[in-house]
Amino acid sequence: MSGTTLSLPAMPGQRLARGVARLLRSMDHAVLTEFVPSRGLRVDVISMGPKGEFWIVECKSCRADFMGDRKWQGYVEWCDRYFWAVDCDFPTDLLPDDTGLICADAYGAEIQRMAPETRLAGARRSKVMRDFARVSALRLQGLTDPEAFSGAAF
Repeated sequence: MSGTTLSLPAMPGQRLARGVARLLRSMDHAVLTEFVPSRGLRVDVISMGPKGEFWIVECKSCRADFMGDRKWQGYVEWCDRYFWAVDCDFPTDLLPDDTGLICADAYGAEIQRMAPETRLAGARRSKVMRDFARVSALRLQGLTDPEAFSGAAF
């Protein structure tokens, strides 16, 4: 893209999410950031794999960011695998051993520890699938016709 300058996200967590999204896309996952699976919850990254599996990744930029997160256990029930994404300087001993671990920066990421699989129940999977599809379609339409979405949140 000649003449186009791509800027990095301003916030550290957003930079981690960018690298995670690149990793997941390379694994043939469809990726959304800032996804709301249920009222009061907003995950940093959710992806749907080629077999319909859902992964949630929470990006933590520092110790205080992790210690202040009291909602993360509520995210586990909305995915088949749950991961943390941190940079290489993060104190990983803080993170629960029964979750996945991804080391990331703004340019890419690598899975350090695969998350255990806990399959979603059928009804929950159906809801996540519908919501994922709807948000994806609305965001795509918003890119092609921004005026139609002024003030709308998706």
